[in-house]
Amino acid sequence: MKNILIYIFDYLSYIHSGSCLQGNNIQEVVKHSMSEAVKIVKKWDDGTTEFKLSGGGIEVTVYSLGGIIQSIKVPNKDGELADVVLGYDTPQEYGAQYIGGIIGRYSNRVANGKFTLDGKQHQLNINHGPNYVHGGLVGFDQKPWEYEVSGSKLILTYTSVDGEENFPGTLKAKVTYEVTDDATIIVDYSAVTDKPTIVSLSNHAFFNLQGHNKGDISNHVVKLNSSEYTPLDGTKIPYGNVESVEGKDADMRQGKLLTQELLNSDDYDTLDVNNGRILDMYTTHPSLHFYTGYALSVPKGSATYGRCSAMCLFPNAYPDSPNKPQFPQAVLRPGEVYSDTTWFQFLME
Repeated sequence: MKNILIYIFDYLSYIHSGSCLQGNNIQEVVKHSMSEAVKIVKKWDDGTTEFKLSGGGIEVTVYSLGGIIQSIKVPNKDGELADVVLGYDTPQEYGAQYIGGIIGRYSNRVANGKFTLDGKQHQLNINHGPNYVHGGLVGFDQKPWEYEVSGSKLILTYTSVDGEENFPGTLKAKVTYEVTDDATIIVDYSAVTDKPTIVSLSNHAFFNLQGHNKGDISNHVVKLNSSEYTPLDGTKIPYGNVESVEGKDADMRQGKLLTQELLNSDDYDTLDVNNGRILDMYTTHPSLHFYTGYALSVPKGSATYGRCSAMCLFPNAYPDSPNKPQFPQAVLRPGEVYSDTTWFQFLME
């Protein structure tokens, strides 16, 4: 595995691709294990199509609106299914909250919304304090995506026109969801452009391995394969320096139990120690944002989502990389193909 990098600030960290805890395949506790063709479940009044993907004993619901992952149902060690992602009951309720949706054209933050590319300065729409974040005023998570079903794959496409959110170039984005027979959700991202631009696509799902309606995540164990981190300023922009995690709270290479004390201290594979579910995540993205502490107003099933009710494993480009030449860059030029893939595998202790 690659070395990974963490950023820490106020329930935030960023990690380069890593793995988690060892576990058994979920197929051992369920009879149904083979991948199935994608099913269209419902057509909503707003034009959104709802899909169901199944494989390896897990069931995933995806909306064409924003490519939102609305639910992921995973068995525990007794074979009982629970929905392990936060969300809403209908696509219309999501709005500009990013929950479970595809994030783009550039995921994460750009300081003051400004960046210079090939000598030309661009001013993106500001939507989070003084900065741009997660697509601007109306990001990819709020856009209607076209779809194609190909066997066990759901292929979503969206064309972001030149000037949308003040980004340069027309970007043609494609995101493919697939659930395999080893209980892995594969999310494959690709894009092309007709002008130089910046791009980093991701998904903003929030996980609670007990179940989305089972309280906070203080009984989860988190292991991050990271040896370095870089701190953020008060607006969540990296200073640009990279430091070792050795001897610091950011060092989670051996795994840490997310106790209330740890969650409340602003410090930060994951395992729910009660039901044995394990989530192992791998990614080709250069960094991953690990975040806890989200609250929703009217979540699905009339559940109550409080502080630290879930964690987000959010792979992306380095935040503010267009303004940090020392960071890996996220520039896409005509003739090139942007490509990233993330794997979420569910295992059993």
